[in-house]
Amino acid sequence: MAMLDSFELQTELSALGQAESYEIPHEDDFADKEPNELLEAAVEQIAENSDAIRTLEIFDVYRYLLKHAGSTPGVVMGKLLDSITSGLRAELEATTRDIEVGDPDAYLPHKLPLELYAFLLAWFAVASEKVKSEDDSAPAATTTKGRRGRSGKAAGGRARTETWSWQSQIPDTLKLILRVLALPTPRIWTTTVDRNTFLTTLTPPRLPHQRARGTHEARPHPQFGLRSTLRFYEHMSESMAECLWKLATTYDHVQTGDEVLRELAGLNFTTDSKTARATARFLTSYAELYPRAAHRQLALLLNHQDSESYPMRQAIIEILGFLIRDLSQSQEEGDAESKKKTNNEITGMFSLIFERMLDTNAYVRTKIFTVLTRLCEVPDTKFPRQRLKMTARAIVALEDKSATVRKGALGLLVQLLLSHPYNVPFGGPLRKEEWKREFEEKGRQLEAVGRVGDAIANANPEEDEGEEGEGKKRRKKKKAKKAKRGEDEMDVDGEEEEGEGEDENEEEDEEDEEDGGGDTEEDEPDSMPVDEDPRPRKLAPRKSQINVDAMAQEQAVVAQLEHTEILRLKLERKYYKEGLNFIEQLEGAMEVIVRLLGSKSKAEVLEAIEFFKRGAEYQLGGVQEGIKKMIHLIWVKDNNTTAGEDGKEVTKGVRQKLMECYKFLYFDPIDIEPRAQIKRISKNLIERTYEATLAELTSLEEMLRIMMEENYIHRDIIAKLWQIYSSTSLIPHQQRRGAIIILGMLGVAKPTEVLAPQKDLMLKVGLGKLGKRDLTLARYTCIALQRLNGSAKKVKGSLEDKTIRYPMTDPVFGMLLKVVLHPCRSVDWFGLTEQAINTVYALGEHPDEFCNELIKKLAQRTFGTRRSAVPVDGEEAGEGAEGEGVEGTQKEKEKGDDAMDEDEEGATQDPMATQASGISAAPGRKTASDDVADSFELSQLLFVVGHVAIKQTVFLELVEREWKRQKEEKQAADKAANASKSTGKKDKEVDELDQVAGNAEDEIGDRIAAVRENELLFGSESLLAVFAPIIVQICGSPHKFKNRTLRAACHLSLCKLLCVSSMFTDKHHHLLFKILETSRDPNIRANSVIALGDVAVSFNTIIDENSAELYRGLLDGDPRVKKTTLMVLTHLILNGMVKVKGQLGEMAKCVEDEDERIQDLAKLFFSELAGKDNAIYNNLPDIISHLSGGTNPTEEEKFQSTMKYIFTFIEKEKQAESIIEKLCQRFRATETPRQWRDIAFCLSELPFKSERSVKKLIEGLQFYRDKLHEPEVFAKFTAILTKARANKAKDKPDAELDEFEKILDEHRVQGEEDQALQNRAAKKLKKRAKAAGKGKKKAAAVDEDE
Repeated sequence: MAMLDSFELQTELSALGQAESYEIPHEDDFADKEPNELLEAAVEQIAENSDAIRTLEIFDVYRYLLKHAGSTPGVVMGKLLDSITSGLRAELEATTRDIEVGDPDAYLPHKLPLELYAFLLAWFAVASEKVKSEDDSAPAATTTKGRRGRSGKAAGGRARTETWSWQSQIPDTLKLILRVLALPTPRIWTTTVDRNTFLTTLTPPRLPHQRARGTHEARPHPQFGLRSTLRFYEHMSESMAECLWKLATTYDHVQTGDEVLRELAGLNFTTDSKTARATARFLTSYAELYPRAAHRQLALLLNHQDSESYPMRQAIIEILGFLIRDLSQSQEEGDAESKKKTNNEITGMFSLIFERMLDTNAYVRTKIFTVLTRLCEVPDTKFPRQRLKMTARAIVALEDKSATVRKGALGLLVQLLLSHPYNVPFGGPLRKEEWKREFEEKGRQLEAVGRVGDAIANANPEEDEGEEGEGKKRRKKKKAKKAKRGEDEMDVDGEEEEGEGEDENEEEDEEDEEDGGGDTEEDEPDSMPVDEDPRPRKLAPRKSQINVDAMAQEQAVVAQLEHTEILRLKLERKYYKEGLNFIEQLEGAMEVIVRLLGSKSKAEVLEAIEFFKRGAEYQLGGVQEGIKKMIHLIWVKDNNTTAGEDGKEVTKGVRQKLMECYKFLYFDPIDIEPRAQIKRISKNLIERTYEATLAELTSLEEMLRIMMEENYIHRDIIAKLWQIYSSTSLIPHQQRRGAIIILGMLGVAKPTEVLAPQKDLMLKVGLGKLGKRDLTLARYTCIALQRLNGSAKKVKGSLEDKTIRYPMTDPVFGMLLKVVLHPCRSVDWFGLTEQAINTVYALGEHPDEFCNELIKKLAQRTFGTRRSAVPVDGEEAGEGAEGEGVEGTQKEKEKGDDAMDEDEEGATQDPMATQASGISAAPGRKTASDDVADSFELSQLLFVVGHVAIKQTVFLELVEREWKRQKEEKQAADKAANASKSTGKKDKEVDELDQVAGNAEDEIGDRIAAVRENELLFGSESLLAVFAPIIVQICGSPHKFKNRTLRAACHLSLCKLLCVSSMFTDKHHHLLFKILETSRDPNIRANSVIALGDVAVSFNTIIDENSAELYRGLLDGDPRVKKTTLMVLTHLILNGMVKVKGQLGEMAKCVEDEDERIQDLAKLFFSELAGKDNAIYNNLPDIISHLSGGTNPTEEEKFQSTMKYIFTFIEKEKQAESIIEKLCQRFRATETPRQWRDIAFCLSELPFKSERSVKKLIEGLQFYRDKLHEPEVFAKFTAILTKARANKAKDKPDAELDEFEKILDEHRVQGEEDQALQNRAAKKLKKRAKAAGKGKKKAAAVDEDE
């Protein structure tokens, strides 16, 4: 058989481009034979010897079958592939063995068989892919000549499909190719061209699906292929990076990776294109996998640090992060010099990262914090030099305008806290007081050690002797014995006293060099002794008496010990200093992070919650304030999941995160016994009520309700709380109060389990002796008793009432009456009585009976006894400041979501006291007149009258609903009975019955309205009608009734009475306006505003005529009145109860109020108002007029900041165009430069996104052309032109804008000339007038002389 001696691989591969015309010797000899028979003979010879492929006949058989692969059965194709791969594998093993021997004569002959097998494998891959595509597109293939005797092409195709698949063979084939590529090909193919040809045969594009890697320079210009891949296949970035990493690490070939990095470093990306993003991902992936390669090319890669494409800038930041991580983990190895060099490199890289924090793109700034956070997560690496810098920059970024940047900064702070290195002395806590104490203690130790060393090291007998002087020698002569004893006793003291300051100063200098400054002791005297003795100092010993050698040795030993001790103390002091600095930085950021709890960005709020959670874990100062504030997030209706960067679920909504945080801090078990665990949780719950505001308690109640519904509160904890509440021991008042507060909150969810079994205990403790001594405890007990009526919420439109009510004979009401009537002159009585009445109306079947008896007994106590002319004891103690802290009637209605906004800044420790909680006593005296009552008792009576009136009004609504429910049930029963008797009634009769039912409901409503309108305050048998005139009289005569407690209580009752009857309101609502105008008490004025808001809700027509008076409170000097007015107006306007009539200007002034809470409320109002139909747009002219002109214009700076905020709500282009036209016309009606500047500023705040807007501005030129000489006005128009050019389409020319700019400049110059002319004329007129005045004076003087 003929053997192949040579094979031109490149030529044969080129011929495969047209496989149909590929020439095979003796091809016609194979046409009449079956493919299986042809292959069997060839396979047997290849199996015996892989070198048999060089036989020309065998090689031709393989080539023939591959050329006619379309008509070859699938079974034969499978056998063909198996034969090629097995032969290649055997040849590969033989080649490997011969190469290991090292004899070139042995392994060089393998070159030809390897090329033949590579050629066949490459042809097979192409042929198989072609067959696959043909199978997908057409059911059959064309048969070749000589194959006509076959049964059919379709059957052959089915056989191939059923018995063999190329896709399943690809993985094994690729593994074999990888083994071939592992050969040291340069030893077999000595020329580069031949070697590249062989390798190209086995790599793409010859084998489409493989991603082969090897230790060879297989393809020319690999970076060109990589660039093409990154450009057209964005998803291949990570795969290409992994390919280069594998090439460098597994096959020790780094040249290709370096060349690729160098080429990519030289590219210029001007836009954020797909190529830039793909390149950025490639660079970051490669740097993460193989940071050393990126380190070598870092100087070139840094060219992209200022790239216009922000993904490339992000990539550089990430690369720096990976390099820092790699260097920090590898710096443990090496000598001191290499470690120092590595530290310098890390410091430089951190500096580059910190510089990019000023990047204009928010995504880049966010990426910086992400990278820094990852660096803090590196184990056993703390980066102490950069940690404080990271903390400082993260705190600054908390006020960034981008929410994602703020979130990243919070995440970095959390990670810095979790990985902080300051856990040696106290086990992790960061309590500032302890760190500061230890820092000062180390300073004192350092000072003490330095003094001892200085005293010994600087001892000099000659100097001592010289310094003592002749006077001391004379004293020694006079008292020789005493002086001799003194020498022995004072030896060391004298040495310590001498030369102390020198070493101390040296120590300070060394510390300054190490710490770069800090605490020093330079102000200490140079030679101050440790213990000064006022007596004359003894003489130092003579030089002859001291062993100089022993002293020198002692000094050397002490100096060595001193150096070690001082160095240790200095390092410890520096450690405490850095830790203290870290703590102070975090505590200084608390205020900003608390504000971020109110952010609109959910992710940001979640990070803030996590920070406070970790801060509490490490006992940071100021964290508790944030934990108290974030409890208000329980009202956020957001329980959606949030996905992290890796796509995994991070956490649920804000509420869920808040619940997890509180459970972690106060409920999750720790490593203690169960009883101690229950005690700990109970203590935590009670402490949540200490110094809590009403809003915080309301939010805590909602949280505990949810936990109780989820059965998270164990019954043993509830039992422990009851034990604390009923304890007979002397425990703090706050603890017992906190127990009943928490129990009342838990009872909201499950009153029958928590409160009902302990009703008698509450009556015994809270309304018994303890309750009478502690009225606040009694009030909280009343609140808990109110929860006994059940927590079922009323369904809108439903008449069903599921509340539980008790008969009036129940002991609860008797105990309540005793507590209220118990003699008391404390201001806490008002809060107790309010809640007692609320309890009666919540639980009683007939609360009016209880209130009748209560009012009568209070009236009898007030007016039933004759008064003495002598002041009664305790009168002064029962009276005080007028109405301090009195709340309005609206508070109890708005206890829910709005409770947060009602808290005053100076909230007391008793936050749940509602309207009456702040009524305090005022000085007063009783006289002997029979018709004059005790002022405090009268205050109590009238307070009860007002509160009963408002509660009775609410009770009447419940009665109306109950009557309608009963009526509905009766009618339903009658209708069902009639339907069963006579089913053949007509529909008309049924409609008539429905009309009758509707009329009956209207009748019930009218009857209840008549009772409320005419009988409560005007009925002949009404107790309230008796006292209503008294309340009006006292409120209308403040000069006659000067007792401030009485006036506050009466004013509060008047506010409640005005909400009962429209007749009463119509008669007396002007009195409320008068009180709002004239009262000196800010609490009374605030309550008046709240009352006016309530009246506007109840009787809209009465207040609508005087709605302008409601805005009077916005001009009040007291921030409490202003805040209350703003809240009431917000509620009324947004709910459509009051129409806006041009008064929004006053509310706009609140946007820049000095009080931050008023600012927030005003901004909240305008943001909500913007949701109404064009509300801000319609009132914008009035707002501008009010702020810029009017009777009380704002400062120009405040005007600009206010209007800048309001203009953010003008988003529609049509609105902007209309505003431009109106503002241009407004120039004509203004005269002062200040108004010109304000209008020009408003114009500059508009977007000018369309050509119509610019056209409107140009059309209005006639109105403002004479105002352009004002510099600020012209500057604003220049800014408008800049904005218009930026928003203009790129294909539109600037000719129109350029011409308009030229016209503006001409008018500016003309205006300046006209203004200069006017100024000169005015000066001449002034001079003439002055000269004329002098002439008149001279003439008058002449006349006088004559």
